[in-house]
Amino acid sequence: MKNVLITGSARGIGAKTAILFAAEGYNVIVNYNTSEKEAAETCRRISLGGGNSVMIRADVSKRDEAERLFAEAKEAFGSVDVLVNNAGIAQIKLFTDITDEDYDRMFDCNVRSVFNCCQLALPDMIHKKQGRIINVSSMWGITGASCEVHYSASKSAVIGLTKALAREVAPSGITVNAVAPGVIDTPMNGCFDKETMDALKEETPVGRLGTPEDVARAILFLADEKSSFITGQTVGIDGGFI
Repeated sequence: MKNVLITGSARGIGAKTAILFAAEGYNVIVNYNTSEKEAAETCRRISLGGGNSVMIRADVSKRDEAERLFAEAKEAFGSVDVLVNNAGIAQIKLFTDITDEDYDRMFDCNVRSVFNCCQLALPDMIHKKQGRIINVSSMWGITGASCEVHYSASKSAVIGLTKALAREVAPSGITVNAVAPGVIDTPMNGCFDKETMDALKEETPVGRLGTPEDVARAILFLADEKSSFITGQTVGIDGGFI
């Protein structure tokens, strides 16, 4: 049985991804930082479906906490076979109003967390000559978004990291890919009012908002052996938005 670690998997895309992986027979490490109640609910749903999971609190933007997360995950299930870097934050703010603290927090949560977890997952993957890493970026990391410059830049950095790391670890039998969700109906998009969400829905060619399951199914595919010839790619899950 394989083990998957999903950062930020208490709710939204992360929670749906955790539940889908469990349904496919994976042992699931549900990571959360502050959303303990939601993480417990994700584990409860996994258990109801007959799956195995453990919830571990850690702020993966901090190296010591990320190290503890991987140590506890290994103690629970063994080494990580699939890493899904999903933890992240967003913020709407005019560029001229972004503070040093805003910028640092954005890059710590969205980029440093990916760096930390990849570095900690890779030694075991390299030793076994197999592994899957899937990083959650955003379509705004490709196109850029007005009033979300620091968010867009951080998600673009995730794409750059994905491409470079994929080249480096491919000889070790490890694939590294990213998904770039479009407008997804998740709590993270709760900062948008209904008018804005309706406008974004109108701009999406398929005529609806994306769901966490739309993204989770793409992540599940990239973790599968069937995707072994796909690496260094960013898969858009955006309903044709870009």
